[in-house]
Amino acid sequence: MSAVILVVEDEPAIQTLLEVNLRRAGYEVQLAPDAETGRRLVQAVLPDLVLLDWMLPGMSGIDFARLLRSDARTRLLPIIMLTARAEERDKIDGLDLGADDYVTKPFSPRELLARIKAVLRRHAPQTTGDVVEIGGLRLDPTTHRVSCCNEGAVTELVFGPTEFRLLHYLMTHPERVHTRTQLLDQVWGDHVFVEERTVDVHIRRLRAVLEPSGTDGLIQTVRGSGYRISVA
Repeated sequence: MSAVILVVEDEPAIQTLLEVNLRRAGYEVQLAPDAETGRRLVQAVLPDLVLLDWMLPGMSGIDFARLLRSDARTRLLPIIMLTARAEERDKIDGLDLGADDYVTKPFSPRELLARIKAVLRRHAPQTTGDVVEIGGLRLDPTTHRVSCCNEGAVTELVFGPTEFRLLHYLMTHPERVHTRTQLLDQVWGDHVFVEERTVDVHIRRLRAVLEPSGTDGLIQTVRGSGYRISVA
């Protein structure tokens, strides 16, 4: 699934440059000319990454980043600072408050895209187009295909869109135990309100598709906690 990137930038020319290049790279883009608009967008739908200009009208980018880091819901939200301030002290200040990267203007769109992908790979690998393989399963998010290699034979498995997203998230976070609430936030979206039992229904469907290939055992129930995918 495509990553949603929030661009908080007040210069129209740079905003347009970022939007064109991000959409061309396959990302969904939200635009905000100031921190207050950015705050409202984040409250409505949590993006996967924020590109944040340091110098903004009203609340500065650095103060907005500090606000995001002080909220439990957005504490781990990846942030890349965009700024003309190239002094070492400024970079240290930006990184110290929790920014994941710091890009100075003018910047190369190709380099920025590479940095975005690197940050997403660390924080939200399920939003990248990387093929992931685990326990004989191979999932390609670009072609939306899942295959299983068993004793030399390759079988393609067909999932519904929700089961595909659920499997993709689990495969990109192997061995980690995820609560039902965490899975709802990460797979359905933190702005979607559904019952936790919904997760159990989709886990059962996921296992049903995996069962003929003998890989349903990869999806483990951790009593009292949630679910994980494991090859152990």
